[in-house]
Amino acid sequence: MGGFAEVRFKGTRKEYFTYGGDLDLRPGQPVVVEADRGEDLGTVSAVGVVAERKCSSSGGCATPTPEQRVLRIATESETGALDELRSDEERVRTEARALVERHKLKMKVTATEWQFDRNKLLIYFTADRRVDFRQLVRDLARTFRTRIELRQIGVRDEAALLGGVGRCGRELCCSTWLPELRPVSLQLAKDQRLSLNPAQISGCCGRLMCCLMYEHRTYVEARRRFPREGKTLRAGNGEERVTGVDIWRDTVTLRDENGQHRTIGLDALKAEVDAQRGSPA
Repeated sequence: MGGFAEVRFKGTRKEYFTYGGDLDLRPGQPVVVEADRGEDLGTVSAVGVVAERKCSSSGGCATPTPEQRVLRIATESETGALDELRSDEERVRTEARALVERHKLKMKVTATEWQFDRNKLLIYFTADRRVDFRQLVRDLARTFRTRIELRQIGVRDEAALLGGVGRCGRELCCSTWLPELRPVSLQLAKDQRLSLNPAQISGCCGRLMCCLMYEHRTYVEARRRFPREGKTLRAGNGEERVTGVDIWRDTVTLRDENGQHRTIGLDALKAEVDAQRGSPA
């Protein structure tokens, strides 16, 4: 019995395929799949129900059942041939950049990717505006003698393709393990009371760091235990306004009518508020 399979290729590129019952696929296996007018080689990242759900949720399936199939598990010689193609892609990128400069186009060639059978060359690029690269495609086709596909990507995808080291000292999440890139908003930094200095909350790509999402839910849930900043409470010193909360120290900072500040533990504050509610007016 066959099923669905998610197969990853270079960078963040992934596609979905069906496979027959004669194949026992598992994540991590290299496989040869049907590609555009040929064959390509990638690595299985999910199979079965997991792959089917990811395909549906991400919109990666144009149809309920993918039209292309996994053909076979790749042999050692085939994976070795793919390694040679990957080594050749640096030369290809250099030559492609030279052609871009010759045509004086305002675009940056980020990476190149050979299809396993060399029937197609995928060229990733970034650009600030629309680029007319029709003549460039003709020259690229004559130079590399294959079909050319130019694919414009964003700066975050560029970082995922090229890799690097983040401010934390670890390799970039997007180029190592992060399954897909999701939008990151400035509100995440605000909710976590982080500095809004772009230099401190931006990654190598110049966009907000993906890791701002990792602990966001923890911060939001923790803050629900505290009174809202700006709220006026009737506590031990009469009416006091909440000026700050510290979810790590479990404390609340208050300011009374005379402008005096004090910091008190959350449990102690709740006890004071309850006591005021229970006292006669």
